Parts: sequence; C-alpha cells; structure tokens
Amino acid sequence: MSSHYDAIVIGCGGFGSSALFHLASRGVKVLGIDRFQPPHDKGSSHGETRMIRKAYHEHVDYVPLVQNAYRLWHELEERTSQKLYYETGLFFAAPPEGSTITGAKLAARLHHLRHEIVPREDFRDRFPGFELPEGFDVFLEHEAGYLLIDDCQRAHLDLARSLGAELHGDETVISWKPEGASVAVETNRGRYTADRLVMTAGPWAGQVLSSLNIPLKVVRKTLFWFPIRNENSPLFSPGTCYFYDLPWGEFYGFHCRDGRTLKMADHAGGEDVVDPLTVDRTVTPRDYAGFEKFLAIAMPDVSPVPVKSSVCMYTRTPDGNFVVDRHPEHPQVVIGCGFSGHGFKFTSVIGEALAQLSLDGRTEHPIGFLSLDRPALCSNE
Repeated sequence: MSSHYDAIVIGCGGFGSSALFHLASRGVKVLGIDRFQPPHDKGSSHGETRMIRKAYHEHVDYVPLVQNAYRLWHELEERTSQKLYYETGLFFAAPPEGSTITGAKLAARLHHLRHEIVPREDFRDRFPGFELPEGFDVFLEHEAGYLLIDDCQRAHLDLARSLGAELHGDETVISWKPEGASVAVETNRGRYTADRLVMTAGPWAGQVLSSLNIPLKVVRKTLFWFPIRNENSPLFSPGTCYFYDLPWGEFYGFHCRDGRTLKMADHAGGEDVVDPLTVDRTVTPRDYAGFEKFLAIAMPDVSPVPVKSSVCMYTRTPDGNFVVDRHPEHPQVVIGCGFSGHGFKFTSVIGEALAQLSLDGRTEHPIGFLSLDRPALCSNE
C-alpha cells in the first residue's frame, strides 16, 4: 500500500507521541509509526515515573524550555481531565563546589526560581528518613516533582488520534529517502510519502540517521524499586524527590504511591548497547551493587535488595544536551534525538517545537543550543 500524508513521525515514544499530537492539533494529516505498540517498555520512556524540575544544573538554557513544558503539561491535564504531574519538591545533596549545586544555584538565580539552601542542622527534620553525607550542601527546589510517563504518552496519543492522526504500531521502518521536496518511508508493511518527516527514533536514532554521523552513544540503564524495611520509618510517608551526587554514582528517586517502596536509579554510567533490539533485560545483583553503599549512608531504612526492576536505554550526546534541529541537507526532515536520560520532562514542549519546525521552518522555543552544528557534535566528525 502507498499513502500520502502531510507529515510522518518515526518513533512514537515520549517525544514522538507529543510531536504527533502537536502536528494533529495544527490540522494536518499525520501518521505515526513505531516498531512496537506505544506506550511500551522497549525504549527510554517507561518505568512509571520521571522527574521534572526547573533549576537545571546541566545548562541554564533549559530553564525557559522546562517552564513551557510545565505549562503544556498543565494544559494536557486540563484537556484530558487526568492528573499527570505531582509536585513533591526535590532536594539535591552534593558537594558545594560541584556542578550540581553550583549549576542549580545559577539557574535559580538567573531565572528567579523558588528555592532554598537547607542548613545542615535542619536536614533530618526537613527530610526524615534521609541522611546527609559529611560536607554536602542541600539545594531544595519547591516546584519539582514527577510525571506519570505512560499516562502522559497515552494522553498525547489519544488526543492525536481524536484529532485525526493515524498510529501504526508494531511496524518497522526499513528506510527513508527524500523525493524532491517530499520524503518516502518504506516499512515492513508498505510505502508512505509525506511533505514532512519528524525523526524521534530514540535508541534507534543513530541507525535511521546514520548518514549524519551524529555521535550518539546508547547505554543500558536499570530502574529499581527498593522496599522500606523498617515499619516505623518516616519514609512510609510521601516526601520529596531526591538526588545525591556521590563519587560512585548520581542516585535519584521518588516515593512510590504504594507507600512501601522507593523507586531509584543511577543517572551516571551504563553499559554500552550495540543493538537496542538485543539489549540484555535480565537484571542481576551486579546491576544494583552500587546502591547498597548509597542506601547505607543515605537511607538506612531501605533494603538494598529490590523487589522490582526494569531496563531502559539512554541515548547520550558528548555534551549531554539534546539534538533538536532540521536536517542540514533536507529541510523537510526534522530531528529530535540524544535526550541523554534527562529528556522526558521536556517531551511536551519539544514535541511542540518539532511540530513548529516541521510546519513553519522555525519555532518560538529557544532551542539554538541544541542544534546539530554545535562544537560538541561537529568535533567528532
């Protein structure tokens, strides 16, 4: 079969589902294609929850983007009558001279974000059940929290389809190529053409964009749910999200809604993935070995043996920043990739930016620092 669309989105996970919705909301005929049936657990956007925060220590230019992301998440909640975002607050515990604390302070100062530096002597009273390593400072961001990621993706996809978008799950893209000002996409089911193409292929981005030689690295990451073992622990009460910057890992997590477990992960490290289709999804004690030391010094009431786990993938760029841009040779093709493990919170706004780039050739959102021609990407040619 062969059909023509105004736009096609390849990859309909967190970013692709948002782009599909924003394209459909502009009234265009749009098709989304995914090799699995979204939302699914085969890529980078699964595992119940993802953190959202404004005091962005990675790069201050993310702050205006995430502020717009908050606005769009609230709009999505209103349109769907669903609770997608939970405000809990977030504390960073890290050495005072390190990039985590200094970067968060800089972002908060430049963008007037509500925050506080929690005195060490107040830490246990403010965050019962947590311990603070010697010499660490604590930065508290009040408006941080978490998103329900499967519900967020499902909301974008359902709204997109209600606006006329088509979604083809369990369909594999074999190739794509420009045809004049348009583009053709070949899959295991057929051939489609479109005036515009949006690439949000997650861990498969390096394969579908191989001609660009973007220096993307896919790594295997594990998520864990650890039980609270002390029945009298204050951790049974819902509390803030947390992020500990330690010499052997960057540990972060959430209180789970079951009241008995905490979800955790280590943002640092990760084993290289050669083929996302064959990533090892078997979790062994080696995967959570670093958590035992972390929990002993930070949350002694939590068992270091998880009751649940999940495997996902980060697609990293050399500088840890996203790639959001138009294809340098084919302006009808727009790219979103390399979200480096901290991207999901931005899916609402990056989806809108990708739709605007695709249809208008420009976007109102400040994404210049995420371009393909920045030095961190060009130096790897």
